Amino acid sequence: MFKAIFTNSFGILFSRVLGFLRDLMTASALGANIYSDIFFIAFKLPNLFRRIFAEGAFTQVFIPAYAKSKHRAVFLAHIFIIFISIIVILSLLVTILPNIATQVMAFGFSDEIVELASPFVAINFWYLPFIFAVTFLGSILQYKRHFATTAFSTALLNISLILALLLSKDKTQCEIVYYLSFGVVAGGAMQLAVHIIAIQKLGLLKLVYGGFRYLKIKSKKIAIETDKFKKQFFPAMWGNSTSQVSAFLDTWLASFLSAGSISYLYYSNRIFQLPLALFAIATSIALFPSIARYIKNQDEEKAMAYLKKAFWFLAFLLTVSTIGGYILANEIVWGLFERGAFTEADTQKTMVVLQMYMIGLLPFGLQKLFLLWLYAKEQQLIAAKIATISLGSNIIFSLLFIVPFGASGLALAGTLGGFVGFFLTIRAFGAKNFFDILHSKKSIYLIVGSILFTILLLIFKDFITRLLS
Repeated sequence: MFKAIFTNSFGILFSRVLGFLRDLMTASALGANIYSDIFFIAFKLPNLFRRIFAEGAFTQVFIPAYAKSKHRAVFLAHIFIIFISIIVILSLLVTILPNIATQVMAFGFSDEIVELASPFVAINFWYLPFIFAVTFLGSILQYKRHFATTAFSTALLNISLILALLLSKDKTQCEIVYYLSFGVVAGGAMQLAVHIIAIQKLGLLKLVYGGFRYLKIKSKKIAIETDKFKKQFFPAMWGNSTSQVSAFLDTWLASFLSAGSISYLYYSNRIFQLPLALFAIATSIALFPSIARYIKNQDEEKAMAYLKKAFWFLAFLLTVSTIGGYILANEIVWGLFERGAFTEADTQKTMVVLQMYMIGLLPFGLQKLFLLWLYAKEQQLIAAKIATISLGSNIIFSLLFIVPFGASGLALAGTLGGFVGFFLTIRAFGAKNFFDILHSKKSIYLIVGSILFTILLLIFKDFITRLLS
């Protein structure tokens, strides 16, 4: 289990380091203004779907269904054709009607800014077909317990964007956004290419090819399986995407605030996503195939043992990340972004937003772990109900906090919505099962260690600040 977790974590870390380099260069080139807001809006929707697909919903429904299928090759071909057809049609519609898509994503933008942003929205959206194909092939690789390709491939997107920024040096800010947008699509193409190579090297290309070859002949034999998959997918997609939809909602509402607000949310969320992806998402991806197999074989005791190990692994790492991220928020934002067009005022505003996000790191991360249990037991509908209530809470808090607190209020609203989702997930998982996990000496170690770590950081905070300066 831990080997797979470390493979995912190292791949994600490598990608996120490049991602921070990309963000550093983007902040320096664009700062926090209308052009940076336009690019982040343009990239938001395909990136939202990437997170929904790549970090949970599709994989968590596909792997159990694929494992149970009696005609796996035909099943995977059928599912791929359905999804890729819908996504390509959607991408064509966005290309034809980019203004409408832009207005949906940033309702607060003026007509002039919508007109300016629309071409970038159309270009960026073509990342989505590539990333779905990547997720589809990645799910097959995960079933075969091959995680490295998917874990490391995200770095290719960041490399593509870094190259775009280097090539656009000394260009106008509008031209830089064009370079970045085409870099997004090129990054998706490169990610797909390495997954095809991995599929070929593992000898799975014949399986994929055979599925398409015999699809028409054997499609009736998988009718029941595909119907069940469709019924489970949409609740799973909704149930697994609360944090992504919340982030999208933040961006939508932030379009009504002053210029730069979308960028403050983006930069701080990128920092927040590092420990979430590095620890929680990496652990979930690595753990899910094993949990699903044990529950399928009615061996819940072994599945629970795996879950307990992962829980304490995450609890310690996420707690340390939360404390460090909150106390050192100013130093982190300053060290990463304050240069070029990104000013000291931008650092202060981004810091507060980051602190509001960091409060919710522990519940968001641990919820992903317990959601695995619900998905493995095919309780996608329960997960969807939890997501709906959590999102509803987020909307209420956002409307309450946006006027007095601005962008930081939106971040706090998302965090509070995350707490609601976590408590509801624990209730669905079983409060008794949860407290059985907590009934351990590790709980005492976690509490005492957290207090000591907080004290040490507060004592040495000024020293760390001077060191970074």
